[in-house]
Amino acid sequence: MNILEKIVADKRKEVALKQSLIPTLQLEKSVLFERKCPSLASTLRNSNTGIIAEHKRRSPSKRTINQNTNVAQVAKGYQNAGVCGMSVLTDIKYFGGSLEDLLLARASVDMPLLRKEFMIDEYQVLEAKANGADVILLIAAVLSKKELKVLSELAKSLGMNVLLEVHNQQELNKSLLPSVDMLGVNNRNLKTFEVSLETSKSLAKEIPEDFVKVSESGISSVSAIKELKEFGYQGFLIGENFMKTENPGESAAEFIQKLGR
Repeated sequence: MNILEKIVADKRKEVALKQSLIPTLQLEKSVLFERKCPSLASTLRNSNTGIIAEHKRRSPSKRTINQNTNVAQVAKGYQNAGVCGMSVLTDIKYFGGSLEDLLLARASVDMPLLRKEFMIDEYQVLEAKANGADVILLIAAVLSKKELKVLSELAKSLGMNVLLEVHNQQELNKSLLPSVDMLGVNNRNLKTFEVSLETSKSLAKEIPEDFVKVSESGISSVSAIKELKEFGYQGFLIGENFMKTENPGESAAEFIQKLGR
């Protein structure tokens, strides 16, 4: 069993437990459930930088990245830096995140927030909406085409954007759905954790213009973004590069300043 399979197996248990404790009706009564979601896809299309900054404490590949963060301060720092949106890890066991992180970020900023999670069930989409997310992440590697369709259509019905993540041509083929706003190419192989920007470059021409193209993982330099823009990418998900510093917001601001030169 590889790491991705382990994560998904644990996630199924976690979701089943949560469903037994908090019914969907309770999620739908959240004050945030009626909130209108700003569109990350539109923000990226109209941005010169396209930065989606991430809040991530640790990961299976790097272990600890930054355990001393205050998510509200990081969110404010990112918003002040001028990022297009913020990705918030909510997986506890492997990434040290939580739904509380999402809620605290939502209470601190009004920019689009992406719930970064291993989504396998409709319950998690409702949970995302109830806790202030504007965007959900779907990972093609762990979902069938039918599941991708069901989850993305539910998110759209709730007024949320959908970022669908792929790693190869086979995953891309099942991901070209009208209920998807952004297609993210993850440069990290989730089975080996090796990173290569060539993944984004090779798949770029296969992604129709209807979708906002987002490159994820392994982006640590301004030159990498300029290079990827040549391939039609409008969004760039950056986490570790900012989170490994003492002040992620300041790091993001410096990075965006360099990008604008």
